[in-house]
Amino acid sequence: MYNRWKPQPFVEYNNQPMIATMTQHAGTQTNGVMGTPTMKAWGLTRSFGSGDTKSYALRNVSLELYAGQLTLLMGPSGSGKSTLLAVLSGLLHPDSGTVLALDQDLWAISERAREDFRLKNCGFIFQGYNLFASLSARQQMEMVLRWGSGASAREARERTDEMLTMLGLAKKAELRPLQLSGGEKQRVAIGRALIKNPGFVFADEPTSALDWKHGQHVIELLRASAHDQGSTILVVAHDSRIIPFVDRVLHLEDGILYEGSEKPLELFGDNPVQSGF
Repeated sequence: MYNRWKPQPFVEYNNQPMIATMTQHAGTQTNGVMGTPTMKAWGLTRSFGSGDTKSYALRNVSLELYAGQLTLLMGPSGSGKSTLLAVLSGLLHPDSGTVLALDQDLWAISERAREDFRLKNCGFIFQGYNLFASLSARQQMEMVLRWGSGASAREARERTDEMLTMLGLAKKAELRPLQLSGGEKQRVAIGRALIKNPGFVFADEPTSALDWKHGQHVIELLRASAHDQGSTILVVAHDSRIIPFVDRVLHLEDGILYEGSEKPLELFGDNPVQSGF
């Protein structure tokens, strides 16, 4: 049966958007012991070009992601963040390495099996929105529920109306992408990703087109999806204001992944210096 999750109401407090029932301090974990990772990757390498023009976006990257955890991936432009997101989500084949998601080796199964895995388990928020030009905001979300989750027409309509209201888009429900602003299109894309309550959410700069009022609300929705629904969420972003709302921060620089404030020596070549930000 389709698993209904009713998002918490959007309220205003001192002109700041908040999830009404979220009482735990941002940045703390609600899941206690992390347990078994829902996604585990190791030895990931991805390059582009060849010969003198060859460059590496990922260099022997390994990581584990957990259910109920909102993880933020930060790094300079061109550091490989979007590439890593695509490799982990089964959209871009690595040169080498392994990605295990729910005990499935994503790069050992067929393309059809990967598509089926993404359909059943993943929600995506792309920088370029990737909305269907001919569909209204409501239809973008209803389609996911009807054909992706097998919900009835009535259930899809009710759930979509809840999400549109949560995102402040109730009055824009019948508009198509060309009739929406950039921020409104971004919110539709976010609602489409979350509406089926996916096990994994991969978000590439989800707040980039939003003012901070709506951006904070979106991050709180992602955080609620992780903590309340047990989703595994990986967010790529440059905005440091997001940090207090996440459980974990990873850094990617020159294709090298690390956690914490101290950069690995590989980033300094033959002349290591004291790291810092």
